[in-house]
Amino acid sequence: MKAIKQFQVRGIPGEVSRISIGDRIVDYWAPKSPTDTLLIAHDGQNVFDGNTSTHRRKTWEMGQSVNRISADLGLTPPAVIAVWNGNSKEKPYARLKELAPEKVFRGGVKVITSDVIPVTVDELYGDQYLDEIFSTIVPQLTQHLDLEVSPENTAMIGSSMGGLCTLNAIAEYSDVFHTALSLSTHWPLGGDPLVDALIGNLPAPGKHSIYMSHGTKGLDASYEPFQKRADELMLKKGYRQGADMLSRVHVRTGHNEKAWASYIDEPIAFWLEKVTI
Repeated sequence: MKAIKQFQVRGIPGEVSRISIGDRIVDYWAPKSPTDTLLIAHDGQNVFDGNTSTHRRKTWEMGQSVNRISADLGLTPPAVIAVWNGNSKEKPYARLKELAPEKVFRGGVKVITSDVIPVTVDELYGDQYLDEIFSTIVPQLTQHLDLEVSPENTAMIGSSMGGLCTLNAIAEYSDVFHTALSLSTHWPLGGDPLVDALIGNLPAPGKHSIYMSHGTKGLDASYEPFQKRADELMLKKGYRQGADMLSRVHVRTGHNEKAWASYIDEPIAFWLEKVTI
């Protein structure tokens, strides 16, 4: 673990830290008081720092949200571990390769895309990416921060490809974390077969909670039929809307950090309200 820098963000107490673990950059924040809750986020360059965010210096405002919701609920805020994706000028498709649910696509689900993406199934390494998070990044940082967290109090959040990865992760690591927050899930990458596979792989209801959402503008407008299918499959699986699952449509929001920040309090509250039970 190598320190890169610390920086302050308006609305977040203390400082956010940036480190590298191997070749991976990670931003993280933790409250000064001991906490037993943890949020793991994909696309970490968009979580805290407007200087590194993808769209016009706009972040998810996730740190502000966890502090705001925790104060409302009377909780100590969770620590947030924001894992950067691997995209770079040299590796422009690394994010797709690491966030795509590898086993699902290797198992026969076909990639459907209107764009020409020069990535083959053989190049995907989503399993390696998740192993890196759960075998290296999270253990090192929880030890560094002296955190004692349980699966019941641990959540993962992601958007678009990160949403797919989050749903895949809770299937693969259902004993490690119990809440998946998937915003603007990029179902069109594999269409109905992808929906069927990912929802089919989810753990049975009981211990786990799933949040999903999409907007109505831009790319998000194409998600509606796939998300409706996902919702139907979730209900058939035994999940209960408003209880251990919440699927929401956010009218007039699109596919960017500004849109997700506009309703980030909803998934955070969906998770943290269960922590208080």
